[in-house]
Amino acid sequence: MKAKLLTSLLVFGFLNSFSGNTEVLKFDLKFGILKGGEAVLTIRDTTFRGTKAIQYQIVGKTTGITDKLFNVHDTYETIVDASTNLPLKSIRNIKEQKYRYYNETFFFQDIDSLYSQRKGGRKTPDNVLDIISVFFYFIKNNYTEKIENGQQLSFPTYHIDKIDDIQIKYLGLKTVETDMGMIECYALSPRVEKGKVLNRSDGLQCYISKAEKIPIQMEFEMKVGALRAVLKSYVTNGVNKFKKGGR
Repeated sequence: MKAKLLTSLLVFGFLNSFSGNTEVLKFDLKFGILKGGEAVLTIRDTTFRGTKAIQYQIVGKTTGITDKLFNVHDTYETIVDASTNLPLKSIRNIKEQKYRYYNETFFFQDIDSLYSQRKGGRKTPDNVLDIISVFFYFIKNNYTEKIENGQQLSFPTYHIDKIDDIQIKYLGLKTVETDMGMIECYALSPRVEKGKVLNRSDGLQCYISKAEKIPIQMEFEMKVGALRAVLKSYVTNGVNKFKKGGR
């Protein structure tokens, strides 16, 4: 396992659609039968620049022996306009062993531009997304109802001071066996850079529940084996929605 493995999970794995004030999803990160880390996705209603907005925050960390080896604690945060689902601000705070990276980016969708604290201002394509909001945007705009199985769509996406097209392929409906029972899910395959972690550029699959539109499970085809992110709890405004052994 590489320390960047967890970063890839956080960036490309989490998709959902929420309507409550506060939602918290907790995941175990499993490499085979071994637990290597934990991730928490939190979403809150908020305001930004006087506009109704939604805040998405993903915190991932290694645990146990994996933490002693890699010591990863990464935080991604994105605030999006509640009506357009387009990003207004993003924060990337990376702590991996001795490596540190922090950056805040502000998006100005009305004039197709952004400002990065690290790199300054630049022009952007129309409706540019960031690496977190691109997946929320896909689900919230109901693209699963607009495209056919096997079809993929591209979205201009800003990440690490670069703008690239992220491609998301829809694989249709699949039933996933979980500790909470059999759940019918949308299956998505984001196409990402293969790099040193993934075995293939399409080696990631995400399963989003059809009913709640929340991430249920993510599977990564790594060069060193299979990694899964497994949902262990889903809490809405303090109420546990999923329980082990049944819904």
